[in-house]
Amino acid sequence: MNDTVLMNTGMQALIARLGNVDAEKFISLVLREPFDYTRWRRGNLFAGQTVEEISSEAMKLHAAQRASGG
Repeated sequence: MNDTVLMNTGMQALIARLGNVDAEKFISLVLREPFDYTRWRRGNLFAGQTVEEISSEAMKLHAAQRASGG
């Protein structure tokens, strides 16, 4: 995926999930605040979940995506 397609896809995902206003707010926050995604992900993304729980959720998501043709 090239950069333009990635940016368009990302913006569409943000807008679909957050709406236009909150998507813009999110972009502004990311640009304004120093943000280390890797550090955040390590501390927050799967906090409090076991490997088994994470795996189960991933399998459910995969099955749902296959069922919807994604």
